[in-house]
Amino acid sequence: MAPGIIEKGIGFVRKQQSPFKVNMTKNVVQNFSLGLTQQYQSIYITALGATALELGYVASIGGIAFALITLPLGVLADKYGIRKILMAALLLMAGGYAIFGSATTWEMTAAALVLTTIAWEMTMNVCPMICGASLQSVERVTGMQLCDTVAALPRLFAPVVAAFLITQFGGLTVSGIRPLYWIQVGGILVSFGIIWRFFSNPPRITGSRGITIGSGVGRVFKEGIHVKRWLLYVTANMFPNYMAIYIPLYAKVIRGAQPYTLGLMDSTYWLVVVLLALPVGLSADRFGRKNLIMLMCPLYAVGLMVLAFVPGELTLIIVGLLTGFIMLAGVTSGSISVELVPKELLGSWYGIIGIARSLASIVSPLIGGLIWNSFGPVYVLYFLAATQILKLAILWTMPASTKYS
Repeated sequence: MAPGIIEKGIGFVRKQQSPFKVNMTKNVVQNFSLGLTQQYQSIYITALGATALELGYVASIGGIAFALITLPLGVLADKYGIRKILMAALLLMAGGYAIFGSATTWEMTAAALVLTTIAWEMTMNVCPMICGASLQSVERVTGMQLCDTVAALPRLFAPVVAAFLITQFGGLTVSGIRPLYWIQVGGILVSFGIIWRFFSNPPRITGSRGITIGSGVGRVFKEGIHVKRWLLYVTANMFPNYMAIYIPLYAKVIRGAQPYTLGLMDSTYWLVVVLLALPVGLSADRFGRKNLIMLMCPLYAVGLMVLAFVPGELTLIIVGLLTGFIMLAGVTSGSISVELVPKELLGSWYGIIGIARSLASIVSPLIGGLIWNSFGPVYVLYFLAATQILKLAILWTMPASTKYS
């Protein structure tokens, strides 16, 4: 990254409000911790005895649990502020990964996934609320992408560190992967300490105690801009996230990938984020968010087809590079979500979005497992590519800007 860009990035961060900067710091520590196991989790669960379909069952359970609490969480964030929600999420996350580290059967990982999915979705709900309240509209995508750039830096190294540790501990086996979860717990607790000590609620989201679940939801659908249509987009947008568990599994089972190759796939995924997040943010703020998403999503689909049809170890690393564009597109989509409702309703709005996300998290792993078992693993990749066509068709109908921008 050029020195001039780094200098501009530092200047941009310095002028922002404290909640944005503290959250970015928390994300750095949290993302390194999550990067230790993400690429290997589906392999760990199947090593404990789960089939591809049972893996889908386990992954969907967390989505069911989150669906039951997502809307109240959004309203609680509106009423009491997001600091408490963040701290609760990080404690749940640490507990979930401790269960992963203790698991002796694949059924035990279901409880771990309930906690970690709830915790992850809680942080995903409140993180854009911080950016929505702390950043001006004209620089919101830039700020969100810059946050992702900095927070993604540890993800370049964590998968390779994990691959080294797995090799030392015994390879792609239960005993080889298990210690990583305990290291992960320590990192998540450090993230909790950062929020507890330094974070304060953004000035514009300090709590709106007059908002109830009914009034918040009602106002979102009454005052929001094309919110029903956007919820369909969010659902389609989340399928690649929740079916991503099958990509490293496909690479290992079908392509014979080894620990370091799997680690490099994940590292190059995040390399795209680090190198391009800030340019994408600047371009989206200047040329339009919809235009950038339209360009990036097809690259993800190309990556899936490379995984399906192009042989060779090196191509798996190229897959990581191409599929990384889905992350950039997702952050850019998040900046659109922020501007569809009044800011005082962001908690309620993200609670509703959480329902759409949880629906995707319930059905997409199950669909993936059924497709894998019934038609063959490669059809999972075809299905994921097809979701991008649906998503872009919906995006095409959304306005470029709104009165809440």
